[in-house]
Amino acid sequence: MSVLASDLAGYLALRRALGYKLVDDGRQLAQFVAYLDACDTATVTVAAALGWATGTGHAGAGGGARRLTVVRGFARYLQAVDPAHEVPPVGLLPNRTTRPVPHLYTNTETTALMNAAKALEPPMWAATIETVIGLLWVTGMRIGEVLRLNVADIDTGGVATVWLSKFNKSRHVPLTASTITALAAYARLRRDLLPAAEVTTAVFVSMGGQRLSYQQFLKAFVSLLDTTGLSTGPGRRPRIHDFRHSFAVRTILGWYRDGSDVQALLPRLSTYLGHVAPSSTYWYLSAAPELMAVAAERLDRHREGTR
Repeated sequence: MSVLASDLAGYLALRRALGYKLVDDGRQLAQFVAYLDACDTATVTVAAALGWATGTGHAGAGGGARRLTVVRGFARYLQAVDPAHEVPPVGLLPNRTTRPVPHLYTNTETTALMNAAKALEPPMWAATIETVIGLLWVTGMRIGEVLRLNVADIDTGGVATVWLSKFNKSRHVPLTASTITALAAYARLRRDLLPAAEVTTAVFVSMGGQRLSYQQFLKAFVSLLDTTGLSTGPGRRPRIHDFRHSFAVRTILGWYRDGSDVQALLPRLSTYLGHVAPSSTYWYLSAAPELMAVAAERLDRHREGTR
């Protein structure tokens, strides 16, 4: 193992101990260290970082800026021990990446997806896909959080516990009575139709009786999008993660329409969603045209009231 590879292991261990998973960052930094090793250099330089970020096999200026951001954190760590390491300056490459505009699922669209799921075969598979979609819609949980749920994480009193999710944060997610009823019905059906599933602690299972994987659900979900004809434009499909966006926007819209103090309630929504910071939640205020329109309407009413 080279000195840089050893330094990288220490850097990743430190960051992960602070709660950062760094899956993609770790992969990219390993590639960067391999690049430096191939160049026979043990020191991070701006030129070397730039050469790797924009080299063959890498596409897009925005991606290059992202790769330099990943290197920058590692370089700062190294420079604290050895000033010979250089930290790539911010803005060296243009960052043209933007967050994709979320597709906001409607009640009608979600119902269509769940109805299409009911037609899947065999019945146990249909119930699994339908119930996962319903839980994504009513809770705003991440798909990974839903798939990692264990039977013991569901309190029949109305709470689901999400353990060590993004940034190693755990939280409680309140469940409505109808959601608890739906989950209980799914559990009964699973016991009746797939007794082999009792060997796993997972709530949602594949036809083999093991925990449902992301790839298994994604394949079924894409098929349902084709069946229902849902799209966000030519060649584009709504994403699974858009259920989370839809939940957040739906919640904020409800607050606006109820006349609630949205700014005061946003931190509560941030905690519920498991965001690392309220700024991640505030993004929804500008991400959805519906929210912008309702906010503008409220502002107009406020101005009229002060005249």
